[in-house]
Amino acid sequence: MRRHFPIIIEQDSDGVFIVECPSFRGCRSYGDSIEQAMDNICEAIEACLEESPLTEDVTFIGVRDLEVSVA
Repeated sequence: MRRHFPIIIEQDSDGVFIVECPSFRGCRSYGDSIEQAMDNICEAIEACLEESPLTEDVTFIGVRDLEVSVA
């Protein structure tokens, strides 16, 4: 069986790609390229599934941009 999971991708100031799967608390990884980061998050998701299989579906709603005034 194959499942789809949402992935959030960011890039830090050093150029490292940081990936997160919001379906699992603390499921994060990184890589020097997007491809490497995606391979690494696949391994992290597999580890999360082994530790705590999903017993209920989590619905990912999306990502929004929020503007906040800063001093």
